[in-house]
Amino acid sequence: MRFLALTLFLTAFATSAATEPVPEATKTYGSEEAATRLLVRGTTDIALFEPVLLAFLGRFGEVRIDYEQWGSNDLYIVSETDCRSGGAAADLVVSSSIDQQVKLANDGCAARHRSPLTAELPTVSNWRDEVFGITREPAVIVFNRGFVDNAEAPRSRFDLIDLLRPEDSRFRGRVATYDIEASGLGYLFAFADAQQATTFGSLIEAFGRSGAVATCCSSEIIDGVVTGTYLVAYNVLGSYALARAEENPDLVVVAPDDYTLVLSRAALIPRRAAEQEIAGALIDFLLSEAGRSAMRSAKLIVETDDGIHPALRLPENPDISLRPIPLSPALLVGLDQHKRRAFVQRWRETFP
Repeated sequence: MRFLALTLFLTAFATSAATEPVPEATKTYGSEEAATRLLVRGTTDIALFEPVLLAFLGRFGEVRIDYEQWGSNDLYIVSETDCRSGGAAADLVVSSSIDQQVKLANDGCAARHRSPLTAELPTVSNWRDEVFGITREPAVIVFNRGFVDNAEAPRSRFDLIDLLRPEDSRFRGRVATYDIEASGLGYLFAFADAQQATTFGSLIEAFGRSGAVATCCSSEIIDGVVTGTYLVAYNVLGSYALARAEENPDLVVVAPDDYTLVLSRAALIPRRAAEQEIAGALIDFLLSEAGRSAMRSAKLIVETDDGIHPALRLPENPDISLRPIPLSPALLVGLDQHKRRAFVQRWRETFP
């Protein structure tokens, strides 16, 4: 994955690689003889999204879906390039980097879609009938009970800072989080952290002093927790963590007590999409009860009722601690080139 490097973003994303962005993986669903071919690009891992796409095809069998899995920054680059160049575009783009999705819509790169289902969405999940929140995924702390006992297990950012404070802490060098320069989602969560609480400065200073690891991807971070390479993962998507907990019952997924960011993965139809009608039908399916049921099974919608998932530890006061990130122009603040450059510089200096 590479840094955003387009137009006004050139300076802020100067570390972008020179090669053409390419998807991380691809897979095709449906019949070769299908009358309609839909190109869907997303940041969601194929293994998680596949059952959802198959459920859609169970109702729209005349459609063939080409799904491309992308890193968030590269997905933004290719979507922006398609919009500006006038070339062929994807028919649907789904990304966890919802700030980048709002930026695309704000720049005139999204088509409008209205339906009874989109009209029912709350304001925080529908921006201008162009960007739609389709999932519910908390940003969580993850540990492995095989390596971390309950007495040590962090339930908040304050706990995590305390774990990293001692010079001889066994957690030194064994806490992992997203690299905000490589991961659009990582940057979104870190910037939201900085706006939510005063603990952000203390937390990244603790990360820097203790040699915490910043890396690109949810799967890589969670793999490290499974093997014990990392003792704690910070700010990873709960959907990926809970999916892995199905296979690894020692994984514990903690929604922090102080506050828990809740992300709604965003879908938009590119303005130049060839199959806007069918793309709109896919959005409506994702918002329908059948689609939401498929996404709940895939852990892309994380319920926050007690007892919903044995691996999930909810905050003591969910009504106060769970804080959804709304789809709104406020997300564009973090993408301002000057603010981003200053924020990344602070991150680099504090958390080398």
